[in-house]
Amino acid sequence: MEPFIRCDQYNFIKVQTKNLVQAHSTVKDKDVLNALKFRSLDKVLTLFPDICEDQMTILEKLVEIEETTQAEKFLSNLKAYVIPFKQITEKTVKKLFPKSKKIKVPSLKDMDWKEISYLGWYDIRSERKHLIVDFNGKLMGIQGTFRSSVEGICALCNGFEEVGLFMSKVKSGKETYTTKGNYICKDSQKCNHNLITLDKLNDFIVHLKKN
Repeated sequence: MEPFIRCDQYNFIKVQTKNLVQAHSTVKDKDVLNALKFRSLDKVLTLFPDICEDQMTILEKLVEIEETTQAEKFLSNLKAYVIPFKQITEKTVKKLFPKSKKIKVPSLKDMDWKEISYLGWYDIRSERKHLIVDFNGKLMGIQGTFRSSVEGICALCNGFEEVGLFMSKVKSGKETYTTKGNYICKDSQKCNHNLITLDKLNDFIVHLKKN
């Protein structure tokens, strides 16, 4: 079967499995547990409006989870159906940031493309943070200044992490530019692990693109 689960959806399912394991360790009422199981499944199935029968069979195993070992096995099997992020090469990075002639490309060799919804890194040499996102099926490179020193809510993943102010210069007219941005995670890997929906990431991109 072809992969059909995005990374953020996989993270959402991971949260639901964690909730079920916790519920089974604290709740003794079987009716309450059954209600929680099918509520969790319903939340997951809502993510896949065009789901087929085979995909449904895979996801329905969620209701069987009661212990950590079951959750780990379920998630391990499920990862085979996660759609990997578009693989990026050094050449791709340089193409997406044509004006950054000396851009420092992160190590991509050991990257697990199934664990990211976007690629982000900080280039110490240029003192800039770079983001590569898949927006409407097309790769887009965004770069900006980044100042980090506070704990707060990330505009991309909505997690409470160490965040910094990311500011990007964007074109606002024929020959005019404006600076836009928001507070985002310093650690892009943590940010990706926190992402359980792409809504805020897409909103962030739209905000940067809007004149």
